[in-house]
Amino acid sequence: MAPAATLERPLVIQGGMGVAVSDWRLANAVARIGQLGVVSGTALDVVHARRLGDGDVGGHLRRAYAEFPVSGVAERVLDRWFIDRGRRPDERRRMVPRRRVISCRALEELTVIANFAEVWLAKQGHDGLVGINYLEKVQLPIPSAAYGALLAGVDYVLMGAGIPAALPQLLTALARGESVSYRVSVDGGSPDEPVSVRFDPAGFTGGAAPSLRRPEFLAIVSSNTLATFLAKDPLTRPDGFVIETHHAGGHNAPPRGRRQLDETGQPVYGPRDAIDLAQFAEVGLPFWLAGGYGRRDGLRDALAAGAAGVQVGTAFALCEESALLPDLKIAVVRAARERTLGIFTDPNASPSGYPFKVAAIAGTLSEHDVYRRRPRICDLGFLRTAYKKDDGSIGYRCPSEPVDAYIRSGGTAQDAEDRKCLCNALLADVGLGQVRARRVEPALVTIGDDAIDVVEAFAGSTGRWSAADVVTALLEGVRLDESCRPPVPT
Repeated sequence: MAPAATLERPLVIQGGMGVAVSDWRLANAVARIGQLGVVSGTALDVVHARRLGDGDVGGHLRRAYAEFPVSGVAERVLDRWFIDRGRRPDERRRMVPRRRVISCRALEELTVIANFAEVWLAKQGHDGLVGINYLEKVQLPIPSAAYGALLAGVDYVLMGAGIPAALPQLLTALARGESVSYRVSVDGGSPDEPVSVRFDPAGFTGGAAPSLRRPEFLAIVSSNTLATFLAKDPLTRPDGFVIETHHAGGHNAPPRGRRQLDETGQPVYGPRDAIDLAQFAEVGLPFWLAGGYGRRDGLRDALAAGAAGVQVGTAFALCEESALLPDLKIAVVRAARERTLGIFTDPNASPSGYPFKVAAIAGTLSEHDVYRRRPRICDLGFLRTAYKKDDGSIGYRCPSEPVDAYIRSGGTAQDAEDRKCLCNALLADVGLGQVRARRVEPALVTIGDDAIDVVEAFAGSTGRWSAADVVTALLEGVRLDESCRPPVPT
């Protein structure tokens, strides 16, 4: 089993954004031009089930499924989810079962093959690098999802939104074909009785599991303390870091210390949240800078600071190859050009409890009236929290579900206030929203604080740009030889 340590480090990492905003098309486009293309690994089981239900336009998923190495899985997934010629636009989408600690075989097969196919498609037609991004907050599918990505030969795995201490061991064990367990956070649980989700490659394949190449693992962090903690133990030590500031889109790390909000209701970040790059360099692992580095001189500045490169989200989220709905891209670009684009770091929107960056776009959940009109429904459950019931069994709750149900399961009305269903909204961002009473779920756009600067840099006269335009601009003025890279730690 050869490790991925010989992979050339990318200068530019394309962010693994949202639910399918960074799908295989965008990752493929970035990898083709010599940088790290990253697919979002969040909710890929639902993404593929819904794309299959829409008829698998272009036949791309079926083309990838035909290459899946475990016999019978593709046929069973297609039998269950594929609708020839697709469903009617006003027809409700078939629901994927909400995941629990003990999962059914059908859901595991859908998860593994979806992650395999997304990476496989992203790797076609070039010899570039492809990664996949997971959220530690979405714990239950991680072992089976990661195994699917490894089967497709993924080069990098990235993870943020939590403390990804277990990923290095998990990836090593999966690559060896070993049975794995991934510890799940349980409210009210005891450290002496840990709860874990398990996955057995041999049981899944029905025989001896193949040895696979272990991908490199990049931990997405926002503090020197977390980086030092992860790096000090060989079992938790990643192969590198993405250092993400609170200016990035999506989930942001909460400010350290007591929660404080400014006059607009946004979290206050202070000196304790500042990142010391010199201290990061002392850790001895390569790092990439993220959150506000999508400008034309961002890569140059990052390299000068000792970074291996940059991770960029917003510029790629708004480019032609991203799966964000065209109408939403147009709305963001138009508002940015008019300098009227509001970007709010919402401390309450995400059920995860992490601040979440929200773009103020008409007709989306960013508008109070749209949010209030939507019934509180939790039927996907990726951001649910597991909790220990009085009888010792495991239950699941989400602060964006109906308030009465949340309170019955031990939550509070205060914690449920203003929570938004990110699972349904982010699927709506890419045209995969559920249909309820013949109306599609409202979207919610997340974008970085630098969106106006990004649009000014890339939009030109047409308001459109490609992934290649982003990479070309970032590399402009940077000499592409070893002298522009930081030394490799020994």
